[in-house]
Amino acid sequence: MRVVFVHGACVRDGSWWWHRTAELLRERGVPSVAPALPSCGEAGPSGGVSGPGLPEDVAAVRQVLRAGDEPTLVVAHSYGGIVTAEAAAGIASVRHLALVSSYLPEIGQSLSDFGDGGPAPFLDVDPDAGTFGVRPELLVDTFLQDCDPEVQAQAADHLARQSLRVTAQPVGAAAWQQLASTYLVCAQDRGTSPRLQREYARRAGSVVELDAGHHPFLSRPAAVRDLLLSL
Repeated sequence: MRVVFVHGACVRDGSWWWHRTAELLRERGVPSVAPALPSCGEAGPSGGVSGPGLPEDVAAVRQVLRAGDEPTLVVAHSYGGIVTAEAAAGIASVRHLALVSSYLPEIGQSLSDFGDGGPAPFLDVDPDAGTFGVRPELLVDTFLQDCDPEVQAQAADHLARQSLRVTAQPVGAAAWQQLASTYLVCAQDRGTSPRLQREYARRAGSVVELDAGHHPFLSRPAAVRDLLLSL
């Protein structure tokens, strides 16, 4: 078994965001990997009007998924669920999808189809540059309020400006319709409200709730490890 972690929007270095849970899984003999997403500037060109978008993110994750034939559990966080819906489609090794405060889009849906309809107050959107990002001054209170001070201090160094194009680009597949799926509702999440998460989770095969903020794999790594091992 292996785990592939697909990180959310406006961050880079997925392996850092995932490292606390990855270490606990490694102790149990389960390897994991966190693919780089080009739309976050992780593959060279920075995101923007002419930069990489959702198709490039999908291709990057599919490349990693195809690189091994062992049974694979994909953990998609936040925006990562949009990427995974298409990237995991038709990959025989993928056995289960775990969605963490995330999305299960139908074919033709995009990130902009989810939410309350208005721009999130914690985002800084630059239409001219074609990028968006998390406001650093709101990062901790919105996304990391239940994490320890060490993580909170390091997190700002792992933010990224992302291509705004990904918010409107539709997915071309819906892997969750063919695969077993589990949705992890983060009950203390201040970025994506638990109310919305519970709505999104209706499409998943099963639902689990955890008393955690937006990044439970940092704040509650043992609980996330145990959930993944159970799947």
